[in-house]
Amino acid sequence: MSGEQVSTELLRGFSPLDGLKRDNLAALARKVQVRELTPGQLLFKEGDTEKRTIYIVSGVLELLSGGKLAGKVEGGSEVARQPIAPVYPRRVTAKARDRVRFISIDSDLLDVMLTWDQTGTYEVSELQGKSDQGNEDWMTMLLQTKAFHKIPPANIQAIFMRMQQINYRSGDVILKQGAEGDYFYVLIRGSALVTRETPLSKEGIKLAELHVGDTFGEEALISDAKRNATVTMQTDGAVMRLGKEDFKKLLNEPMLEWVSRSQAQDIIRQGGQWLDVRLPSEFENQHLDGSINIPLYFIRLKISTLDPDKKYIVCCDTGRRSSAGAYILSERGYQAYVLQGGINAEGA
Repeated sequence: MSGEQVSTELLRGFSPLDGLKRDNLAALARKVQVRELTPGQLLFKEGDTEKRTIYIVSGVLELLSGGKLAGKVEGGSEVARQPIAPVYPRRVTAKARDRVRFISIDSDLLDVMLTWDQTGTYEVSELQGKSDQGNEDWMTMLLQTKAFHKIPPANIQAIFMRMQQINYRSGDVILKQGAEGDYFYVLIRGSALVTRETPLSKEGIKLAELHVGDTFGEEALISDAKRNATVTMQTDGAVMRLGKEDFKKLLNEPMLEWVSRSQAQDIIRQGGQWLDVRLPSEFENQHLDGSINIPLYFIRLKISTLDPDKKYIVCCDTGRRSSAGAYILSERGYQAYVLQGGINAEGA
């Protein structure tokens, strides 16, 4: 399937996209491409559950039920203004009769944008007036993350409105390892380096590079612990920050999914994976059978080694560090749960 960028004019021809405010529609247009099907190619099958909102731009799409023709959608028609077979699981199979061009949007992202657009009193452009990040749409980057799909729309608006912009110069330290956690940060301009000091490396070992739209600082807020790394600006730039109490109330609590030991074991039996975020020495001393160990401070560095299609039960001794680890995984689209009480809980 080929892909080409879409215009706001094209998106405005579909419902309910035509109800989005101008700047929100433009932000969505930057995330969507027109794709193509060849004659006879399937777009989706009856029973499919992938949450994608699909519109036909041109060509004829046949809708089949039980192998028989149940309808068709022709690009440019009134029917084509609406999403194709929007009920999940899909009740029909969609097959291209000829060359079909279409657009496909993550349904959760669209729902978040539509709800926030319609319940909020501020447009993206007005909120962006609080910062000077230029053309870098950091808020849209946040909105399209899986994390924000779990947050009530009213909370999303409150998060953006309570954030404060802070400007930095190259070399400035935003947060220091060992300090108390007080803010959650989003990088909106420039780049930054995450390092961790060790007994063998006072300069700090590199854990990650941060770019526009990346978030940091949440681990210490969730676990009520001290900062486990230092973040230093590599260039001139700016962040938006959210205070600890606002973060916990508006962002953290709606995202975490806690499970009991029995619920966790059910998930494991169905193919899930224990993920222990304690230190290697703690893990070696005691751990759950079949678990893997990635220390909390290495989660960002090692996250790409995890399977995005697998469910993870994040655990530690009490649940404090694992809640921070589960937040980071959820924020990046992984299916993560926190073991209630940790592995040391009574009956565990």
